[in-house]
Amino acid sequence: MRTREDIEAYLERSQYPYQEIGEGTWVVRDPSGVHEQVAVRIAADVALFRVKVMDLPGGSAPGPLASALLELNASDMVHGAYGLSDGKVVLVATLRLENLDYNEFVGTLDDFGVALAKHRERLSALA
Repeated sequence: MRTREDIEAYLERSQYPYQEIGEGTWVVRDPSGVHEQVAVRIAADVALFRVKVMDLPGGSAPGPLASALLELNASDMVHGAYGLSDGKVVLVATLRLENLDYNEFVGTLDDFGVALAKHRERLSALA
């Protein structure tokens, strides 16, 4: 099973700027500027990835936005999924630490960047 030290080594190797903000919790910045930061946290036997995509006006998603999120989850997402949480659209992924490797870890961060670059404008228009 991967440990905090393994995740730290993956981050060092990836060249993504990051900061550890707590034991087993990091803020990872996208060097391309597509998104501000991804939170990565170790919890029990998983690595959790989460980035806020946008705030929802009125705190809830209109029907067309919710439908678009589900469509994107089914067609464009490899390592994560869009969701709604506390009046926000978020992008999340959960990976098991048991066999997490470097390529899967960095692939998740890369997938988040690609998804946000491709989808942000469309999702903003629907909100």
